[in-house]
Amino acid sequence: MDRLAFRGLTGDALGDKWEGKAMVLVSKAVLVAAVLAAGLIAGLFYAYTVSVMPGLAQADDHTFVTAMRRINDVIVNGWFMLSFLGAPLLAIAAVVLHFTSSGQGALPWLVAGAALLVATVLVTGAINVPMNNALAVDTADFAALRARFEEPWVRWNLARTVLSAAGFGCLVGGLVARGA
Repeated sequence: MDRLAFRGLTGDALGDKWEGKAMVLVSKAVLVAAVLAAGLIAGLFYAYTVSVMPGLAQADDHTFVTAMRRINDVIVNGWFMLSFLGAPLLAIAAVVLHFTSSGQGALPWLVAGAALLVATVLVTGAINVPMNNALAVDTADFAALRARFEEPWVRWNLARTVLSAAGFGCLVGGLVARGA
């Protein structure tokens, strides 16, 4: 008698067992990647909230507008996009993959984290990016540009900071709930 059959593990059952373990491993890896990407993007927005914008607030109008224009020119790069878009996409993937693994208590955390990170992208695309684009092409004097831009941009960046940090926290909660 075959040793595996004797133990109740046929070739198909053994394959299913390993396939299940592989999916659990993939699910955990995607969740860890989502946590990492969310932490990076939350940290970026936090850095703007607590250092970049307060520092620029002390600059003259020309320096403020010129610096924001330069920052906006360089921030849209592969590394930024990897974390900015990667965080919500990986969080959504973690929700989907969660159904292939154990740890059902993590699901509310993962759904909340994904929703918060999607909200971060929506706020950025609907509010901050249009403000950045207007700042780039507007030819008004620097004082007028700054007066229209600074306060709303800072307020909405704070919203992105809170949303992304909460999304990160929820994904960490999901990681803990899974026992990963």
